[in-house]
Amino acid sequence: MPDLPNGTTPMTIQPKTFEYELSPSGVATITLSRPDRLNSLTFEVYEELRDTFAALEHEDRVRAVVITGKGRAFCSGGDVESIIGELFARDMKGLVAFTRVTGVLIRNIRALRRPVIAAINGTAVGAGAVIALACDFRIASSTAKIGFIFPKVGLCGADMGATYLLPRVVGLGRATELLFLGDIIGAEEAQRIGLFGRVVTPEECVATARALAERLASGPAFAHSMTKQMLESEHGMTLDQAIEAEAQVQAICMHHPDFRAAYDAWAEKRPIVFAGASGPFDDGRGSKDAGRK
Repeated sequence: MPDLPNGTTPMTIQPKTFEYELSPSGVATITLSRPDRLNSLTFEVYEELRDTFAALEHEDRVRAVVITGKGRAFCSGGDVESIIGELFARDMKGLVAFTRVTGVLIRNIRALRRPVIAAINGTAVGAGAVIALACDFRIASSTAKIGFIFPKVGLCGADMGATYLLPRVVGLGRATELLFLGDIIGAEEAQRIGLFGRVVTPEECVATARALAERLASGPAFAHSMTKQMLESEHGMTLDQAIEAEAQVQAICMHHPDFRAAYDAWAEKRPIVFAGASGPFDDGRGSKDAGRK
């Protein structure tokens, strides 16, 4: 489960450092809103993002999440003026405290049992690249660029879980190149190596991400949560362990009301409405009447 700071309880989601909205269908949209600073992250933004992703786990109305940025950047990483300068004044204990906060943000994105979609509207570098990497889906503008630029500022590529996550997405060879060299690559190259799932026009980026989120929100939320859980859990399993784990988790899903709801809808030739969904299931065929024949 996502981590909240010790001694705190789930917060009411009313962030002060970025924008948040929740659609009637259960799509939560987080918009980084410092366009004049390329949506760079301050200590406060890091902490509030960390706490928001933790709080989303306890928000039953939320069925999918989109994160994007205002202006020409998705996120340009840590703010040079408000973070970097201050870090030079910290001792080792203080530096580790900061890097742990940034890492918990990524852990909370991965631990959230809702699908998370990055709408990469522009530049995503440094911590911004890792935030995009941590999401389950990445929809990018054709003008977007991404780079794990840590070597360019004298840091290693092992930051916020990047060396754990990136090889799983693009393979060890590509990840090694990106993390050692710190190169910034364009949307076409990022899609070619599998880092971006879809590339669309700048005008379509956020709308495409939200449409995907709406489709996911109409689906079986409990089953989606299990899929995300198993994608994480099976990473360290043998094949035999994974097959057994999947046998158990699928049996749990069969015991959930959504399984019966889908069958009844099929038998009665009517649309499926999963538990908690605001409307019929969208099966991706351009309609929401997947139960009809």
